[in-house]
Amino acid sequence: MSINIVLIDDHTLFRSGIKALLSRQEDFNVIGEAEDGLAGVKAVEQLHPDIVLLDLDMPVMSGREALEQILHANPEQTVVMLTVSEDSDDLTECMRLGARGFLLKNINADFLLDSIRRAVDGDNVFSPEMTARLVQSLISPVPAPKNDQLATLTPREMEILGYLAAGHSNKIIARRLDLAESTIKVHVQNILRKLELSSRVQAAVYAVQHKVPQPD
Repeated sequence: MSINIVLIDDHTLFRSGIKALLSRQEDFNVIGEAEDGLAGVKAVEQLHPDIVLLDLDMPVMSGREALEQILHANPEQTVVMLTVSEDSDDLTECMRLGARGFLLKNINADFLLDSIRRAVDGDNVFSPEMTARLVQSLISPVPAPKNDQLATLTPREMEILGYLAAGHSNKIIARRLDLAESTIKVHVQNILRKLELSSRVQAAVYAVQHKVPQPD
């Protein structure tokens, strides 16, 4: 099954190079491109790709604004930032908004291809240089539960929260629990809503901080 991709980047030469790389893969299909954030939002709305590769610094509408609009329209859309920015604030803000990953443009081709496949499968993906920054940004505690929010989760949601803490993707969780992947997605959405969190990363940190049991 092909992975349909939309590229959003204002650098024509870079975009062309990435498209050429992806097009050589049998399981990748670049179905759309855009050179600014606004055009990118419209392309995603029209084409419904499996994954969006999104730059941060662009004209007309920034990558951050585009990310926010894309995920507001479709919270399930997989978006991975592909950028030159090594700023920790950019990283944490994009993850807070719901990006599935944050990759620097200096990564090698194999790492990019593997990251795209993993992100589509439900994993969070980061350039090695950004992992330490992400850990550092998560040292500040996740807000304490209000009115015992953890107690509002069903037993199944608690179980899935434990899997999130262990870093498992929706596909792996579905396989372990013998459930449909779409069912896992619904449970994850419910967990984020009940705990007033905005991303899987926050949910994982929350679970660790509150000692939610993880699978063996």
